[in-house]
Amino acid sequence: MDATISASVWCTLAKFLQRSPGDMFCWGNTVNGELGLGGIEEENILSPRELSFAKSTSVLQVACGWHHSVMVTDNGQVYSCGSNDFGQLGHEKTRKKPEMIDALSAYVIIGASCGANHSLAVNEWGQLFSWGSDSHGQLGMSQEMDVQPKPKIVKGLATCHVIQITCGLNHCLALTNRRYSSVERKPTLIRSLRGIPIAHIACGGSHSLAVSKSGAVFGWGKNEYGQLGLNDNSNRVFPCQLKTLRSIKVKYITCGEDFSVFLTKDGGVFTCGAGMYGQLGHGTTTNELLPRKIMELMGSIVSQITCGRRHTLALVPSRGRIYGFGLGGAGQLGTRVARNATTPQVVLGPWVSPSGSSVVKAEIPSKHAKNCVVKRIFAGGDHCFAVVTRQEDHVNPDDCREFVPKTQILIFTVSDANKCARLPPNESVDQDFMTYIETVFSSQACINSSFLLDNDEHYCCTSRHHGINLSTAEQCFSSLGKVENSSIKDLIFSCVKEHLLPSLSPSPPDVETLRVYMTLPFYIEFENPRNYEILHNPFGRAVLALKSEAARIVGLWWRKAPIDYFERLIRIFKDVVVYLLWHCDKDREINRVSARSDRQNPNLFVPLEILGHLHKLNNIDLKVPYETFCLPELTEKIDIRVDYVHWLSESIQRPTQSSNIYFCSYPFLFDAQAKTLILQTDQSLQMQSAMNQAASQALRNILFAPYAGPVSAFLELTVSRENIVADTVRELSKYDKNDLKKPLKLLRIKNILKAMKLHFAAGLLCGLAIYNFTIIDLPFPLALYKKLLKQKVTLQDLSGLSPALARSLQELLDYEGTDEESVFCLTFEISREVFGEVKIHELKPNGGRIPVSHENKQEFVDLYVDFILNSGVEKHFMAFNNGFHKVCGGKVLELFHAHELMAVVVGNENYDWEELERNAEYKNGYTENDKVIRNFWEVFHELPLEQKKKFLQFLTGSDRIPIQGMKSIKIFFQPTPDEKYLPVAHTCFNLLDLPRYRTKERLKYKLLQAIQQTEIFALV
Repeated sequence: MDATISASVWCTLAKFLQRSPGDMFCWGNTVNGELGLGGIEEENILSPRELSFAKSTSVLQVACGWHHSVMVTDNGQVYSCGSNDFGQLGHEKTRKKPEMIDALSAYVIIGASCGANHSLAVNEWGQLFSWGSDSHGQLGMSQEMDVQPKPKIVKGLATCHVIQITCGLNHCLALTNRRYSSVERKPTLIRSLRGIPIAHIACGGSHSLAVSKSGAVFGWGKNEYGQLGLNDNSNRVFPCQLKTLRSIKVKYITCGEDFSVFLTKDGGVFTCGAGMYGQLGHGTTTNELLPRKIMELMGSIVSQITCGRRHTLALVPSRGRIYGFGLGGAGQLGTRVARNATTPQVVLGPWVSPSGSSVVKAEIPSKHAKNCVVKRIFAGGDHCFAVVTRQEDHVNPDDCREFVPKTQILIFTVSDANKCARLPPNESVDQDFMTYIETVFSSQACINSSFLLDNDEHYCCTSRHHGINLSTAEQCFSSLGKVENSSIKDLIFSCVKEHLLPSLSPSPPDVETLRVYMTLPFYIEFENPRNYEILHNPFGRAVLALKSEAARIVGLWWRKAPIDYFERLIRIFKDVVVYLLWHCDKDREINRVSARSDRQNPNLFVPLEILGHLHKLNNIDLKVPYETFCLPELTEKIDIRVDYVHWLSESIQRPTQSSNIYFCSYPFLFDAQAKTLILQTDQSLQMQSAMNQAASQALRNILFAPYAGPVSAFLELTVSRENIVADTVRELSKYDKNDLKKPLKLLRIKNILKAMKLHFAAGLLCGLAIYNFTIIDLPFPLALYKKLLKQKVTLQDLSGLSPALARSLQELLDYEGTDEESVFCLTFEISREVFGEVKIHELKPNGGRIPVSHENKQEFVDLYVDFILNSGVEKHFMAFNNGFHKVCGGKVLELFHAHELMAVVVGNENYDWEELERNAEYKNGYTENDKVIRNFWEVFHELPLEQKKKFLQFLTGSDRIPIQGMKSIKIFFQPTPDEKYLPVAHTCFNLLDLPRYRTKERLKYKLLQAIQQTEIFALV
C-alpha cells in the first residue's frame, strides 16, 4: 500500500472542518446561474455581491467548474447550482440557486472539486463520489457512459482512503493513503511518483501539478504555453520536476486553464504559462516558460491563491484585500468594470482589514456585509466566491501555506510509537489503529514523510540535506523495539517484508524517496541477523541496485550521518556474516568459501557487498577506524589460506569473469593476524616456487651444464663489516626477482639507509623486510606506502612529511577573507633549497605571474601537494617502486591498507606489556613462580616506557612490535649460573639468558646495563 496521487486538485478537503461560520459574496459570470443568485437579469456581476442563500453562513468550501458551482457546508451537506447540461449538478432541481444533492445526503461530505462539466466529492471516510460528464473517463467509473447525472461511489478507490481531490478540464487526481490514482476510465496509479510524500495536488485545463512534503514540484500534461514551468513548451507524459522551484519552498499550487500559480512559504507568488489576458500578473500579455515572481505583490504576504479559467485571485490578509488579475470581461476581477488587468487590482468588496478600514462599503447593508473579514476565496470558470466572517469574531483567514493534517498522508510519530509500546501483550488492538499502522509501514511515501525536521527545516531536500531528524527516527523505532503486543509486532514486520521492501525502486523519482534508506535501518528487527533473508538482503539488494546518482546520494547521507549511525550499519551487516558463518551446516559452510554468488550463496554476497560499499565510503574521510570492519571470527570458521589460494588462482585464470565469493575480495574484514597469515601464505608460495625453480635449474645444470656453478635455494648475501653498505647494494643488484623471493640469509643492519642513497636498493630492502617479516628502521612517511598501493595522496598525507608546510597550506584554505592576494602574497610557483641552491618551480605555465586568490587557492594547494608528493619526486619514487615490487608485488598487497603495510615494515607501538608477560615461556629450570622470574617482571613493569622499549630492542632487535600486536612476541627465559654476567639476548629466537640473581636490586642493575648494549652488530 502506498500514499500516492490519483487524480485532481481538491482545494484542501477536510481542511474546512471545525471552522467558524460566515457569509458569502460572489462576482463574475452568472449566465448559467453558477453564482446562485437566483433568476436575476444581470449576466455579469462586476463587484462582490452578497449571496442570499439560507446556508451561506455555514458554507466551508466552494468548488467552481467552468459553468457550475458546488458548495459544502459544515454539517457535510452538498449544494450545487449552475449549468446542468451534463448532469454535473447531481440533481434535477432549480439551477439558478443552490440546491441540495439528495444522493449525498446520507454522507458527511468534507470536500469537493469541479472540472469543466463534472464534479467530485469525498466523505469523512475517504470515499470518493463522482457525477456529470464522463466523456473522457474522468469519473473513474470504468463504464462507457457519457453522462452520470447522480453521484456514485468510485469503486476503483473503494479500498483507499482519499485525502485530496482536484479536477481539470476532463481529468481528475486523487491523493490517497493507500494505493491508487485516477487518470483514465478507472483510477490508475501514477507509478512515477511512487514513494514521494506528496503534500498537495492541483489540476489545470489539461495539465497537472504536485508538490512534495519538502517543496519539490512536479508537472505533467499539456505544456503548449509553458504552464508546466519547465522552460519549454513540450508536452510531458510523465511527471517532471520543476528544478527552479526546489529551493523556494513552494507550499501550494493552483491552476487555470493554461497557466499555473505557486505560493511559497514566505508568501511570494510565482506564475507561468499563458499570459495573453494578463492572468500571470506581470504587467504583460506574454507567456512565461519559467515560474516568475509577481513583483507587484512583493512586500505583501499572500496567504491564499485561486484561479479561474483565465484569471487569478490572491488574498493579502494583513491588508484585508483580495487582488485580481487576468481576464475580466465577465466581471470576475470584481473591479466594477468589465476589462482585463495585467497587474494585481484590488477586488472592490465590502470587507475590512484587521485594522477595520474598508475599500468600499456594502451596496446592500446586512449584518454580515458590515465589518466582515475575508476567510477564504474560491474561483473557477469565470466566477468567484469569498467566504467572510464577522470582525468581532476574530477568526483568522485560512492559510493555504499551512497543511491541515487530515489532508496529508499518514506519518508515524513518537506518540504513536509509545502507544504501540504501551499495549499489553495479549490485548486486542483497535481496528482503526491497526489500519493506520498497516498503511504507514506499507508505504514508502508515509515513511519518507515521517521523522522530518521541525519548522520546515526539511525543505530543499538535496544530496547534502536529507531533512530527517535522525534522533526522532531512532526514538520511534527504539520504542517499537519495546512493543510486546504480538499483533502490532507481526503487522509491522509483515508490512515491511511484503510491501515496503519490495516497493523500493532502483531508479527512484526524487531525492525525497531515498529517505527510507536512512530511517529503515533503525527498525529493531535489523538487529536480529536471523532476519537476513527477510530484511537485510532485500534492503541490501535495493541499495546495491540503485542507479548511480541515487546511490551517490544515499552514500553521501550515510557518510555524513553521526558516527553511531554509521557504526550501526556496519554492525548489522557484520552480524549477518557472522551468523551465516556460525549457523550453517558444515557442507554449506565449505561451499560458502568458494560458492558462486548468483546460485549457491546469494545470502552471503549481499551483506559482504554492503560492507564493501560502506568501507569505500569510510575511506573518503575515515569516519570510523578501519578496525571497525574487522571480523576476528573469520579465522575461526574458514581457512583463509585456502581462500587466498583459490582467490589468487581464479584472479589469474579469470581476472574479469569471476563470480565466486572469496573473503579475500573483502580484505577489510581481516584483522592484522589474518592479513599476516595471508602474507605468510603468499611468502611460502613464492619462496617454494623460487626454491623449486632453483632445484630444477640445479638439476638441468647437472645434466646439461656440469661445469656451471652451483645453484642455491637461498638468497645469500656476503658482506663485510668494513664495507657493509656497498657490499649489500652490490649483492642485491646481482639477483633477479625470482632469487629475491628465496629465503634470506642476511646480517641485521642498523640504519643502513643512512648511507644508502640508492632508491632502487631502498625499495628492494623495504620489500625484503615485508617478504621476510623483518621489522626494520625505515622512517618513511605514510604517503610513501599509499603511493605503493596506488592510493591518492592528499594534504593530510603531507602533514606526515612536513607538518609545518601542511599547516600553512591548511591555514590558506581556512582563511575566511577574500583578500588572499594581499595577505599571503603567493603565486603559482614555489622555491626549494637543494644542496644550498634555491630552485624555482612553477606549478602551472606562467605560474610566477598568477597570484593565489580566493577563487584559485584550492587549485594552488592541490598543485603544491601534487608537486611535493608526486611530480617533484617522480623519478626517485619510480626507482623505489620498481625495487619494492621486484620483491613484494602481486595481489597480496591489495589486501592491505597503507598504515598496515607500514606497520609490517616498521612495526607499531601498540604495547601491551601484560600480554608480553602472559606469553612468556620458561626453560631449563625456570618457572613463572621462580623468585628470579617474579623479580624480573616486577623490575620490568616498574621501568619507564623508554626503558621498556630499549629492552624490547635488546631482545628482538626492534623497539616496535609486529602488526599482529604483542601477542605475536613470545619471550623465552633460560637460566645461566654465574650472576656476574649481564643478561644475554638471542634476537633470532627471542631468548633471554637470565642469570639467577639473588636480589631484585642486582637484577635491575644488570638488566639496565644490558639493555644499553643495543647498537652492536649481531646475527638475526
